[in-house]
Amino acid sequence: MSGKVGSGKKNQSHKAWIHEHVNDAWVQKARTAGLRSRAAFKLEEIADRDRLLRPGMTVVDLGSAPGSWSQVAARRVAPGGTVIALDILPMEAIHGVNFLQGDFREDAVLAQLVEALAGRQADLVLSDMAPNLSGVAVVDQARMMALAELALDFCSEHLKPGGDFLIKVFQGEGFMELRKSMQDRFSSLQVRKPAASRDRSAELYLLARGRRA
Repeated sequence: MSGKVGSGKKNQSHKAWIHEHVNDAWVQKARTAGLRSRAAFKLEEIADRDRLLRPGMTVVDLGSAPGSWSQVAARRVAPGGTVIALDILPMEAIHGVNFLQGDFREDAVLAQLVEALAGRQADLVLSDMAPNLSGVAVVDQARMMALAELALDFCSEHLKPGGDFLIKVFQGEGFMELRKSMQDRFSSLQVRKPAASRDRSAELYLLARGRRA
């Protein structure tokens, strides 16, 4: 009986999420604009405020599916720019985006990403990566921080000196340590909470600027 009650609550929660998602103003706005998700507006707001994307830039988009950040980046770095996107999930093709499917934690996949850079260093690394959530807060937070550390290590190797790094993180265990690591490697660090980010969400965006040589 307890299993049925739990299942019922889970179904009700799922239905409530679907109802909220379908009626979300940002979701509707994204659909009207031909963007793949509401996340596009998060990047657009930060990019506008901080002048983050410019024509001719080389951008790496980690955790790119379904592709809304890549859409925004590809439009703004044209003409002459390059966007290389990576995700463990499939992603429909986007004009001007070189997409690689694979697990960022695997050396072979990372090697493909480096190969796609073709000897260049990125001007900007974007990371909207998040683990598959288990529902266990401590576990999910640890996985999120592990991905963030990997993305930061990637920046140390493949982001040009003076380059920028924008990453989604969850507030919780390891957050302050990650901030300290980013402050050590970049000239400045700002916290951003875009309007399109749900108020109840623990997500924040850390914008690190000017990678130290």
